[in-house]
Formats: sequence, structure tokens, C-alpha cells
Amino acid sequence: MDVEAAVEYALSEEEPAPAETSAPEEQPGDEPPGGLTSRQREVAALVAQGLTNRQIAAELSISEHTVATHVGKIMRKLGLSSRSQLAAWITEQGRPSPDSR
Repeated sequence: MDVEAAVEYALSEEEPAPAETSAPEEQPGDEPPGGLTSRQREVAALVAQGLTNRQIAAELSISEHTVATHVGKIMRKLGLSSRSQLAAWITEQGRPSPDSR
């Protein structure tokens, strides 16, 4: 593309097509209650088992800082203030609701 065509393209009102990503993103319909990503669900399940951030980091081969970041985001998304509340939330998610029987 020459400079003139590039300037014309840049000034046009057309929206560029979205760039493809190598990793597929989760679709909103794929999200469980709370809107957690698959990694966040994995971390939350390990928190519910009573593991520390260090133990979770070793289990998932990630850093303790990354685990702490995940836990913080999970708790903010769910409006929780403690790991025990998170464990209770996870346990509750595993139970079938009365309507699903």
C-alpha cells in the first residue's frame, strides 16, 4: 500500500475487521455463575480445598503472585471478602438447585 492509499484508509470511516487471536476467547454464554474464567474456576476450586497460595502455585505451575491476583479478581467478581466465603460459594455451586430436580 502506498502512502496516499494508507492516509486515505486511515481517514476512512470504515471499521477494520477484528484481528484473529491464537487462543479462543470464552463466550459469555459459556461462563458459569459469577462469570469466572476457566483458570479462575480452577484456582477457586483449589482455594475451596483449603490450599494456600503457595500450594496452588505449585499445583498449577504458576507464581504465588499470579495465584494472589486470581484470588483477588475472583473475590471481587463474586463480591466476597474471605477465602472461606469463596469456599462456601464453590460448595454451593456444586449442589443442584431445587428447580433442576
